[in-house]
Amino acid sequence: MKKTVVLSATLLPLMISSGMVYSVLPIYISEELGASRTEVGGIFTLGATVGLITAYVLGKIADRLGRKPLILLAQCGFAFVMLSYSLISDKSYAYFIQVFEGLSWTMLGVSAPALIADITEKGERGEAMGIYSTSWSMGWVLGPITGGLLSDLYGFRFMLRASFIMLVFGLIASYLVLRRIEE
Repeated sequence: MKKTVVLSATLLPLMISSGMVYSVLPIYISEELGASRTEVGGIFTLGATVGLITAYVLGKIADRLGRKPLILLAQCGFAFVMLSYSLISDKSYAYFIQVFEGLSWTMLGVSAPALIADITEKGERGEAMGIYSTSWSMGWVLGPITGGLLSDLYGFRFMLRASFIMLVFGLIASYLVLRRIEE
């Protein structure tokens, strides 16, 4: 169970970052980039559609290559997404970025729970998933208020860059932990 706690802790920056960003990202895309509400909906639909289309294939890849590379690649993808959003000035780029966002969410979604199941004894998997789910929930408790506060005080781009920095620290922590976990 200790491995699950430590792994979940290394993913917490990603969870906080997602809570920070996705609670205010539609406002940023609308107010800063000039997208209509329909365009904002289309941008997010694109990311979700990419996840829908790629989930099965990425699950098979996680089975073949291992879960750890996909977890790390997902974190790299999220870092790319946040940094990219902080740099764009045209809403059309948001569609491109959401493709990477959809891929990143799907990579994490298929690989992290599978790894937790792999490293947990059969009779403790529900508890382990509860721990993992708690890190998600904690990120979504801390993230939205943090994202709103940072974007109010310093602007959307600052908040996105802060998210990027958190993701880089989380990626480093995950790498250090994952290299010690056998699949």
